[in-house]
Amino acid sequence: MSIRFTTRVRGGLTAGPVAIVLAFGLVGCGGGGDDDKPEASTTVSKSSESKPDTQEGDPEETLAELKGPSGLFLKVTAAERDAGGFITVSGDLKNDGSKTVNIPAQLSGNENEIVRNGSSLGGATLVDAKGKKRYYVLRDTEGRPLTTTNFPALKAGETLPVFMQFPAPPADATEVTLQLPMFTTGAIEISG
Repeated sequence: MSIRFTTRVRGGLTAGPVAIVLAFGLVGCGGGGDDDKPEASTTVSKSSESKPDTQEGDPEETLAELKGPSGLFLKVTAAERDAGGFITVSGDLKNDGSKTVNIPAQLSGNENEIVRNGSSLGGATLVDAKGKKRYYVLRDTEGRPLTTTNFPALKAGETLPVFMQFPAPPADATEVTLQLPMFTTGAIEISG
């Protein structure tokens, strides 16, 4: 048996388990077969092409509207509780101003682990006033926040779909307050 053959066999043995772990990871992050997600992404892409006003004729229900700096506007359209023990808050970030805007770095928060992973909505929190608790954005095993990341500059009137995942408050907590640095706060009702 040559060294070349041994090296090739070892490389093949490590590639198999790595591929299996990656496959299970992708299945685990798949979203549980939610049939509404493809329709929502189709709707979002159509709305970003036609660039309608956030307050006009949008088929999605608005849970909260948060106003930010430089004409930025966050429209929260969903806050869904998942059986996995977390809540996904999603919506659209729009530049309602007349100039192109860079997304402020403050939205990432000030924790070193999140900041070193680039721009995100990692500074967002959910506040359960009834339970007197604050919930921070979840992170993966690498320390990356489970939110939309690496934002492009938003041109005037442009909309970007965004999401944030948080640990779920107790089942009896149906209303929470979403806080995002530099934005107004908004009360949102949790579904699911």
